[in-house]
Order: sequence, then C-alpha cells, then structure tokens
Amino acid sequence: MKKIFLFLLLCLGAAQLSAQNKPYNVVFDITTADADVHARVVRWINAINEANPNAKVVVVFYGKSLNMVSKEKSTVADGMQKIIAGKKATFSVCEVAMKVHNINKVDLLSGVETVPDGIYELVKKQAEGYGYIKVVN
Repeated sequence: MKKIFLFLLLCLGAAQLSAQNKPYNVVFDITTADADVHARVVRWINAINEANPNAKVVVVFYGKSLNMVSKEKSTVADGMQKIIAGKKATFSVCEVAMKVHNINKVDLLSGVETVPDGIYELVKKQAEGYGYIKVVN
C-alpha cells in the first residue's frame, strides 16, 4: 500500500513539473473598437507577464480595432508603450485592414508591427502552438 501511495505521489509530482515547463504562448484576436476592451487586453497582458515573465504574447489587430494602435485615437497608448518598451508583447496590425481604414504605418504607435494578413497571422501562430483567444465585448 505504501509503495502504491509513493508511486502515485511521484507520478503527481512529475506531472506537475511537466505542466510547469510547457511554454506559455498566447495570441489575442481583436477586432472591436470598444475602448473598455482595449483596456482589458492591456490588463491581461500585464497579468500574464506578471504570472509568467517568459510568456510570449501576440495581439493581432484587424477590423475595427485599429484605434487601439493609432497615435491619435488610442485610449491605452501609455499602457501599450510600456508593454512594448518592456518587450512583454508583440502588437501586429493587419495591412489589409489598414488599407480599408485608410491608416498608414506612420499613424501607428511606435513599436507596433504590421503583417500582410491578420487572419493568416492568427492561423500561423496557432500552428506554432500559440493558444488562441478571441477578444470580445
């Protein structure tokens, strides 16, 4: 009986160690213009990095979400700039959406990257093992 208990305890400990060593990679899909949602995403990124400083976080913007990364319209610019400066996340904007909304790269916050196709970027990150989170209102 003691051997079985010890074996189960050992297995549980091994499983716990294995779970802690898995990478924390997440990609957020954001399409909303809602400023409250933008603030929520900034809070989530900070919480993820506080819990796991080695986490890889990517936020992909398309649709109506481009205000979040706009120099003139972002309500979370300060928080985003701190995240960018600390290299806590990558912000990727869909170039197709930029064309649709007549936004140029110079209109984006400093440090924000662009990708040719936001949807393809999401698919690519998922194929690389990133967990997918659709950000909604």
